[in-house]
Amino acid sequence: MIVGAVGLIYSFIDAPSSVEEVQEMLAAEHHGDVDASQTASAADAAQAKNDHEGSHADHVLTQLKNKPWTAIYTSTLFFFLLALGAFAFYTIQHASQAGWSPVLFRVMEGISQYMLPGGIILFVLFVFSAFNMNQIFIWMDPDIVANDPVIAAKTGYLNVPFFLIRAIIYIGGWVLLSKMIIGNSRKLDNTPDMKLHKKNFKLSAIFLVFFIVTESMMSWDWIMSIDTHWFSTLFGWYVFASMFVAGITAIALVTVYLKKLGYLDFVHSSHIHDLAKYMFAFSIFWTYLWFSQFLLIWYSNIPEEVTYYAARIQDYQLPFFGMLALNFIFPTLILMNSDFKRINWIVIFSGIIILVGHYLNFYVMISPGTVGASWFIGIPEISSILLIAGLFIFVVFNAIGKVNLLPKNNPFLKESKDFH
Repeated sequence: MIVGAVGLIYSFIDAPSSVEEVQEMLAAEHHGDVDASQTASAADAAQAKNDHEGSHADHVLTQLKNKPWTAIYTSTLFFFLLALGAFAFYTIQHASQAGWSPVLFRVMEGISQYMLPGGIILFVLFVFSAFNMNQIFIWMDPDIVANDPVIAAKTGYLNVPFFLIRAIIYIGGWVLLSKMIIGNSRKLDNTPDMKLHKKNFKLSAIFLVFFIVTESMMSWDWIMSIDTHWFSTLFGWYVFASMFVAGITAIALVTVYLKKLGYLDFVHSSHIHDLAKYMFAFSIFWTYLWFSQFLLIWYSNIPEEVTYYAARIQDYQLPFFGMLALNFIFPTLILMNSDFKRINWIVIFSGIIILVGHYLNFYVMISPGTVGASWFIGIPEISSILLIAGLFIFVVFNAIGKVNLLPKNNPFLKESKDFH
């Protein structure tokens, strides 16, 4: 966390602060081909800030200023949604009365505990955006809205007060229900009262209904609105598949790690096998949604839709197609074999690939609309991952370390222990 914080602070300090700095950078990139007259005309264009298109240097300056903001936003959102995905998987176990998974409940609950600190950090970033400290959400800039009829037509939904209110409802609802459900699970350890189990069944069903609606709206607000002119009716499901498989993968990695340390002797290879099956299945599900969204837009060839993929294929070719390989080809080839799903080091290896791939997926969803062609994965991105991943690990293992890893008095506990 310390290394990440230092690197992120350096990234903000190192970001260019003037058009002149950017002009020097662009001139150096072109090996000095930019002559004095070109530089002067670029400076004149930059000073004419009210010009609708502005200068190239001014545009690049905005992108480079956005770079550290984009890095910390991507990491914060990725780990928050990972924890939310893990909790959604946990509530599905309650709502479906699953008998195989109770021995894994403490791991799922521990990962879910990151939702509160992660949600607070995320909301603070939204407030910074609302005060125009960055241009992650261009629709928050009144000058841009005034000159863009497409964005202006969406202001009934995309306006700062309503955006922040919705964010409070999403985060508040998810965190509140998670605290209630996890609290009942902990109480069940001390009180063999089936009313607590039945409460969690009902609360989990309520959460899943609330989640399936708010998750779609969240994906529109927090990711899709970055590319304000573009929209996709599949986007909510696409984001869900990514966060869900990342959450399941995190559950598998933490479980294998704790078992290696000797803390989960009641968890055996059949539980790991089932988690790996979910990793495999939802990797394919994510790919199905990726391909469906891409194919429909490619086939229709409507300019305002195609521009989303054109920007990513032209400027983000390596991460765009690279994350497709990491999220589909490698997990499918590795986890297709049933025996491999029971081998811990293979599950760990596959899990790391999946998490890296889905981080890149979020990066490719966010960065083209904020950083554009000025992207590269460097100090801001690595530092942000270290900072947020460090906080995530600290919160999760601190939460797990405070509780009995075997949930007591769960009516399905014996079935879970005997699962094979």
